[in-house]
Amino acid sequence: MELVILGASGFIGSAITAEALSRGHQVIAVVSRPERLEPKAGLTVVGLDINDTAALTALLRGKDVVISAFSGHAQQDVKGYYVKAFQSVFTAASTAKVGRLLVVGGAATLTLPDGSRLLDSPDFPAEYRATAEGAAEVLQQLRSQSTLSWSFLSPAADIFPGEKTGSFRLGLDALLTDSQGNSRISNGDYAVAMLNEAEQPQHSNQRFCVAY
Repeated sequence: MELVILGASGFIGSAITAEALSRGHQVIAVVSRPERLEPKAGLTVVGLDINDTAALTALLRGKDVVISAFSGHAQQDVKGYYVKAFQSVFTAASTAKVGRLLVVGGAATLTLPDGSRLLDSPDFPAEYRATAEGAAEVLQQLRSQSTLSWSFLSPAADIFPGEKTGSFRLGLDALLTDSQGNSRISNGDYAVAMLNEAEQPQHSNQRFCVAY
């Protein structure tokens, strides 16, 4: 399978790229700084600004699966950048008629036992709010359209650098926690869950989540 991964050099994007290559897929890695990625078999690195909608549309034309893993963490206006850039991705993917768009989402819109969102908790970390609010808008946009086939994968509340174990749980809109109340997943296992969905769709036009 040929996969296009947007933001392939980031914390989650790099894990997804590594997992895709380990499974023998051909990967087109779209990054703003191509020098960050080392040449590897099966990997084509493309330096492109995802806000260049025309160039992105040309790149995505005819592609079956696109994984959006970019973030706006390095930008001054994190939420503004993320929402604008995703609009470019959505427009390009729609115009190019890609088969499926898989989106790396956040955990903040997952619901707690009382039905409230994690984002609305009084102790939600302020440093993550802009990213979380941007991801919430993107999820709403995906849910309100019928142009693209999509899936949106939310991680656990704590996603950390780590190897894959292949042992985790999947859910839908509710935050998953373990017996101690912790909600955790490694970026390695997050990548496994995303590639599983790319290979064998189980959550078309849905948000789903992953945690130990």
